[in-house]
Amino acid sequence: MLLEKHPELRISKFAIGAEGAPLLVIDNVVAAPEKLVNKATRSHFSAHGAYFPGIRTRAPASYEYFLETLLRPLVREHFGMEPGRFQFPMCHYSLVTTPPEQLVLLQRVPHIDSVAGNGLATVHYLFHGDWGGTAFYRHRSTGYEYVDEARRETYFARLEQESQGADAPEAGYIVGDTALFEQIGRVDGVYNRMAVYRRNSLHSGSINDNRVPPADPLNGRLSINSFIDVVY
Repeated sequence: MLLEKHPELRISKFAIGAEGAPLLVIDNVVAAPEKLVNKATRSHFSAHGAYFPGIRTRAPASYEYFLETLLRPLVREHFGMEPGRFQFPMCHYSLVTTPPEQLVLLQRVPHIDSVAGNGLATVHYLFHGDWGGTAFYRHRSTGYEYVDEARRETYFARLEQESQGADAPEAGYIVGDTALFEQIGRVDGVYNRMAVYRRNSLHSGSINDNRVPPADPLNGRLSINSFIDVVY
């Protein structure tokens, strides 16, 4: 599948919260997003991993090449990283499908994808309609907006303690402020938009508990989610 940049591609840069982690929002990403959607309709989705609240399937190999071509020139200016070789621990179509009452604890709070500082995550929204975007959070009791190796032990010990207390998250997706977390940024899910951020930023999909998306690439919350390690 040949993927090309949209002629009206637009990049916006933001800083998340008080700690200022970088966030890119890229609108009009690919020239023909319907190609990616059509490919998804012909793919077999299944559960992947313990924590994603839905089903996934591998994205086309050409998408990884497209992402590297698009993002490699941007990592130094926007993320302070030398533009090394890209590795993709994950590059999957994703459909959120899990009912809120079936979520485990770590699906009901913001999460990180890695503690490494050289890891990026991308979410490419490929749905129409109001299925929500991606939100970023501050953990109130520690003040952490990202969790790296130095913060990991403290953060997860505190979260474990809080999960047993009066402020433990109830069943359902996190949307907005809670007793444990404060929302500090949000990217709306717009068709053919991509969010790019460090994998150690605390984040979560914004999902409406009263309207769980269907398991349908044409009508559900279709995205391509990628993890990128920049190696030298």
